[in-house]
Amino acid sequence: MKRIVVVGSTNTDMVVKAARIPAPGETILGGRFLMNPGGKGANQAVAAARLGAEVVFIAKVGDDLFGREAKALFAKENICTDYVLTDPSEPSGVALIMVDAKGENCIAVASGANGTLMPEDIEGLEGVIAQSDLLLMQLETPLETVRYAADVAVNLGVPVILNPAPACELPSDLYDCLEVITPNESEAELLTNIKVTDEASAEAAARVLCDKGVLNVVITMGAKGAYVFDGEDGVMVPAFKVEAVDTTAAGDVFNGALAVALTEELELEEAVRFASKAASISVTRMGAQASAPRREELVG
Repeated sequence: MKRIVVVGSTNTDMVVKAARIPAPGETILGGRFLMNPGGKGANQAVAAARLGAEVVFIAKVGDDLFGREAKALFAKENICTDYVLTDPSEPSGVALIMVDAKGENCIAVASGANGTLMPEDIEGLEGVIAQSDLLLMQLETPLETVRYAADVAVNLGVPVILNPAPACELPSDLYDCLEVITPNESEAELLTNIKVTDEASAEAAARVLCDKGVLNVVITMGAKGAYVFDGEDGVMVPAFKVEAVDTTAAGDVFNGALAVALTEELELEEAVRFASKAASISVTRMGAQASAPRREELVG
């Protein structure tokens, strides 16, 4: 079994599903409320664990009910929680999510303890990272921590996948640490100043990212699929056609699945197909971690 270390966020998602997302100042009645475990890091960790990887999660929660419940849920998913730390002064992260009838969403996050996961929390964990086959990260924890963990991994010869979400400008030397970067269209535009709308613009953005130092680029484009670029050649991998119910964690499931496939030594294009299939299953279900498929669901 391959080992993946995930450094990232964990939140409790409070979801309202309604006919449409309200405009500013507007109230909509008749929505359905759900409270689910979420957070990009946690979602990706659960997705990878359900697909067969041994997962170690490095994160931080508050000393509260949400934090304790999160750790208990990770343990049930067979995720190592030895390095899910507790901040006594900050609450656990919370996300408020609206989902419309088409499955599209808008999200606001109160980071809480996620924002206090610092480089010193990674210090001393070199051995944990060294024993892994891949490091997977996102951007819901401080950028300096992401940068530090990427440095540690690269110095140990461990490949790094970065899902640059939520989008922000990245330090130039971080790109050199990345085996794969996985932006969506809007994130790719922020990082490259190229508006990604089709295969040609995706290739142009991917070339810019490779010129910055990334080895491989995967730009996820929703129902259009994912554009895969290895620094020289690119290919569009079509999305699987499904009826979307909730897209909340589709990108996270994609990244967790991609990490699993790459540790199993699939070629990048085939790894993206595997990840796309996992994501296509996730959007047919409500919830974040709850929507992540298990390995047997991807067979066939």
